[in-house]
Amino acid sequence: MNKTSYRFFDILVALFVAVLLISNIASTKILSLWKFTFDGGTILFPLSYIFGDILTEVYGFRRSRRVIWLGFFSALLMSLVLYIVQILPPAGDWNNQQAFESILGFVPRIVLGSLIAYFMGEFSNSIALSVLKVRTKGRFLWMRTIVSTIIGEGIDTVVFCMIAFYGLLPTHVLWAVILSNYIFKCSVEILFTPLTYKIVAFLKKKEKVDVFDHGIKYNPFQIT
Repeated sequence: MNKTSYRFFDILVALFVAVLLISNIASTKILSLWKFTFDGGTILFPLSYIFGDILTEVYGFRRSRRVIWLGFFSALLMSLVLYIVQILPPAGDWNNQQAFESILGFVPRIVLGSLIAYFMGEFSNSIALSVLKVRTKGRFLWMRTIVSTIIGEGIDTVVFCMIAFYGLLPTHVLWAVILSNYIFKCSVEILFTPLTYKIVAFLKKKEKVDVFDHGIKYNPFQIT
């Protein structure tokens, strides 16, 4: 892979990982807004797919693959550290252990669901956009970002909610959360399409790059 250094790539990577980690913490609260029921992470998490679209569109799947893995291991590290801190004995005069466990004490199902859903959703989104870019010869960016998000967010939402909440929430609440999350996430992608166009055009011009993934292998486990 070309080792060219890009001016804005590291900024996008940092923002992508920040959005992912913040969303994981915020997802511990279930919100009710208007007629929608969703976890708190849904407010910010759709931006990770927008960043994923931008990274794949401009820099190609192989660089996006590395970023997705970086996000995965960052989320895993955060979960492990918070779990270790949770089980360590609190100081005698610190009375917030129960509150800490309630907010940051991720149960194994939520952690597992989050990691698996992230892995499957982000790679589905990136691969779909990359394939569509080649087949459309770089045209119809709006269609490619929306279609890839419909695929990726659909997989992400169903997998996470089923692993994390199945059997814990009433069935009607679970499906309300899934449907609300999915509609909200896809709506954010659509609403941000004009901004996505501007960012993609800016990056392609400044970085002087527009990668088409001809003849590559879409193997998520190939890091290089």
